[in-house]
Amino acid sequence: MPELLVAMALDFDLIERTSSTLRVQNVVQLSLAPAFLLAAIGAVMNVMTNRLIWVAERIDRIRLAREAGEADEDGELVGDLPALEKRRVFAQRAVMLSTAAALTISIVIMLLFVSAFVTFPLGTLVASMWMLTMLFLVGGLGSFVMETRTAARRNGQRLRMRRGR
Repeated sequence: MPELLVAMALDFDLIERTSSTLRVQNVVQLSLAPAFLLAAIGAVMNVMTNRLIWVAERIDRIRLAREAGEADEDGELVGDLPALEKRRVFAQRAVMLSTAAALTISIVIMLLFVSAFVTFPLGTLVASMWMLTMLFLVGGLGSFVMETRTAARRNGQRLRMRRGR
C-alpha cells in the first residue's frame, strides 16, 4: 500500500510539472528548429533516393543488355559501369547517413519533450545527439557531393569521347 501512495505522489508531481502551459509552449518552441531540420533532411533524402534508384536501374539495364548480347558499338554503356558503381556506393552511403541524421534529430525532439517530464538535466545528452546529427548530416551531404561529382566527371569524359570521334 505505501508503494501505491508513493507512485501516486510521483504521478501527481509529474502532472504538476507538465501542466504548465508556458512550459509546454517552451518545449514546443525549442523543438521547432530540429523539426524543420528533420523536414529538410527528408527533402534532401528524396533527391538522394531518386538518384540512387536511377543509378541502380541504369546498372541493371546495362548488365541485362550485356547478358542479352546487345551490341554496344563504342563500348560507352559498359564504360559507364565503373562510374555508376561508384555513384551507387556514394548514393547509398548518403542515404544511410542522412537516415541516421533523421533518426538522431528525432531523438533530439523526443528528448526535448521528455525533459519537460523529468527532473534530471538532459542538456548534455541533447547537445551530444545534436552534434551526432550534424556529423551524420555532413557525412551524408559529403557523400552526395561525391556522387554528383562522379556523375559530372563521367559526363565530361563522355563528352570528350564524342568530340574526339
